[in-house]
Amino acid sequence: MPEYKLQKFRGGYAICLYEGGNRVSRRQLESGDAAGAAAEFSRIVADASRPIDPDIRTIWEAYCADREGRRIARNMSWSAKAVLGFFGDHKPEEITTKLCRAYAAQRRTAPKGSAAQQERWRAAGRPSTQWTGVKDGTIRTELNQLRAALLWAEKAKIIGKAPAIEMPSVPAPRERHLTRTEFERLLDASETPHLRLYLLLAISTAGRNAALLELTWDRIDFERGLVFLGERNMLRPQKGRATVPMTNALRAALANAHAHRRTDRVIEWAGEPVASVRTALSKATKRAGLIGVTPHVFRHSAACWLAEAGRPMSEIAAFLGHADDAITQRVYAKLSPQYLRTAAGSLEVCARPSLVSRTTK
Repeated sequence: MPEYKLQKFRGGYAICLYEGGNRVSRRQLESGDAAGAAAEFSRIVADASRPIDPDIRTIWEAYCADREGRRIARNMSWSAKAVLGFFGDHKPEEITTKLCRAYAAQRRTAPKGSAAQQERWRAAGRPSTQWTGVKDGTIRTELNQLRAALLWAEKAKIIGKAPAIEMPSVPAPRERHLTRTEFERLLDASETPHLRLYLLLAISTAGRNAALLELTWDRIDFERGLVFLGERNMLRPQKGRATVPMTNALRAALANAHAHRRTDRVIEWAGEPVASVRTALSKATKRAGLIGVTPHVFRHSAACWLAEAGRPMSEIAAFLGHADDAITQRVYAKLSPQYLRTAAGSLEVCARPSLVSRTTK
């Protein structure tokens, strides 16, 4: 592998290229001071290290390496098999609308789960429609990740121009939410302490599933009665991770859990942090006689309850950790008792009783 070194040369600085321990070239830098020469050296090495005419796989992996340690890199590691299996060997200029549509079509018929899981479903006689087909929301996520990698490559001058990425339309918002009676039934059907605490935390904070499972005790402020779903004192708020006040029921549940804690995680079981509540939630859902209950349903239910109580959209947006209330308005405004009431009042007419009777007849 070639190795670049910054060395002093003729009263200034030069970049030298070594191969096999031998210097094969030397080039004097324009900068005469140490700081300027170091910056110039870094730019030249970065330019020399960039791949020539890279394919999608190279760009994807370089972008993930650049974002190492961030959530996007972890999410893209899950999407890599599908995206790179289809686009990996293509060059950016080969990506067209037709190719994007072909990817979406293929994903809509792709099998879900592992091979072993598919075999169990097949043996159980489950229809193939239940274990094949990826939803458009997932396809949009995967194509958005591809677009982010390509735009990064363009900005880093790895490629000339990022191609346009066509993706499926935004799916309709999920309508399933729990009534208060349904939630109480589910809470009663929960047999494990960690699930009951999770349910109270989820409905009381409207937090995302990942935020709840990653929540640590240092972000529970009993003195001020606050739950920090994101990192405390962060300069840049995390998406969907608000700071919300505790309800009385949640405070009591948290105080009890804190007294018996064995890890730094709020949601724990048998002395270990909980990675997923899906199995326990599925069993409780069946016992409660409910269907369609997923971890995200609680966030949606909390927002619906707030809207039904007539809370302003700006408050609901703040509770959900939205940057503004545009999305909140689109999804939850119709549930508010005040929705379009003022507008409807402008359409009121003062019809005479005789006219109404004649129209009815």
